Amino acid sequence: MSGNPDGKFPRILVPEVLDGLDANHPEAIRSRRDLRVIDVFLRGTVWIRNRTRREGELRRGGVVELGAGDGRLCRGLAADADGEPVTGLDLVPRPAGLPATVQWRSGNFFETLREVSGEIVVGSLILHHFEGAGLEALGRELRRFRVMVFSEPWRSRCALGLSALASPFAGRVTRHDMPASIRAGFRRGELAQFLLGGGEGWKIEESIWPCGALRFQAWRDI
Repeated sequence: MSGNPDGKFPRILVPEVLDGLDANHPEAIRSRRDLRVIDVFLRGTVWIRNRTRREGELRRGGVVELGAGDGRLCRGLAADADGEPVTGLDLVPRPAGLPATVQWRSGNFFETLREVSGEIVVGSLILHHFEGAGLEALGRELRRFRVMVFSEPWRSRCALGLSALASPFAGRVTRHDMPASIRAGFRRGELAQFLLGGGEGWKIEESIWPCGALRFQAWRDI
């Protein structure tokens, strides 16, 4: 693909600074605030909520969020729900102020995922934290859901350029973690291969949000 300047852009994972900070550390608090601003531009929360609203009856079986963090997406999913269960999975304890209708499981979601049920699984900026073997193992767990909806960093030089423009307005942690996330992100076709072994039996849609997000949807009829 000599005409594609991103044709040779290998996926590289390095530890992100935020992952090693206590949740109450001032730099962690600043980084989470930066992430909320970044989400406004990537529109990950908005897109995931819009996508799950379309599922109608399937929502009654429950929506599960991987890496639910501060609970903001869970809060939005609960606001959209009409009594349907919403469950957040994360290492951190249940965030304060979550609606009582949101269930929460603290711990490694590779383990807690087995304790919950649902028809739809979602996540925002979470899958890029894992190597290929981890994603393949996660995919084997996720295939019991009927619908997958994920917004992840788009691995591209365009996204890296945009992150460089945003860096002067971000904290120290975000200035490191933002380009690191992009280099660990995904290009079209990769998530289908990692999570679904290529996607046989699944319908898949992927799109690029130009501000730096790859949007992945997969669903099966049976």
